[in-house]
Amino acid sequence: MSGEGQGEEKALYGGAMCAFLPPDAKDVSLLRDIPDNQEVFSHACTDQSFIIEIVEFQQVPDPQAAKYHFEDIASSNEAVGPDNCQVECVEQIPLDQTGMHQCSTAWLLSGKQEVAKFNEGLEARNCVNIYLALFRLPQHGTDILVTFNDPTQISPSSSSAQQQSGVDSDWTLDQFKAVLQTLRIVDEGLFA
Repeated sequence: MSGEGQGEEKALYGGAMCAFLPPDAKDVSLLRDIPDNQEVFSHACTDQSFIIEIVEFQQVPDPQAAKYHFEDIASSNEAVGPDNCQVECVEQIPLDQTGMHQCSTAWLLSGKQEVAKFNEGLEARNCVNIYLALFRLPQHGTDILVTFNDPTQISPSSSSAQQQSGVDSDWTLDQFKAVLQTLRIVDEGLFA
């Protein structure tokens, strides 16, 4: 699939992977330390972000694996509990709709979490739509997560309250799906 109209192709993990990201995607590693297993990009004007993460393959049946990772992220975000975290839908992604030909299965989860940034406290929780794609690579003992964080309601107590929202350039679910379609592994030595 061509990246035309989707932004520019970005090298990930030192060139071992790549994907087309929207043109206004800013590499967060230029602003703060990011774990080696993650690539994080934020929107230039909103609080939206894309996170690509290489994690250990979980011995969970494929249909439940996306939910497992979503709940793990919720725990890290301190968004546990039915009021703060909910899964709305989990569906399989046909492999011919991805550039990840090495994966055994791919899944897309849609959900919501109420989370505060930077441990700001309960009063600063933002409502965030979470779209999580899971690419399973059991042959490498790896799951690859691609997450689109799309805040829908910002708490006035949040440090994000000063960010612009509702601007014309908000990222869309279609742009996220374009990232999923263009994400590919260039060098499987990444998993060695």
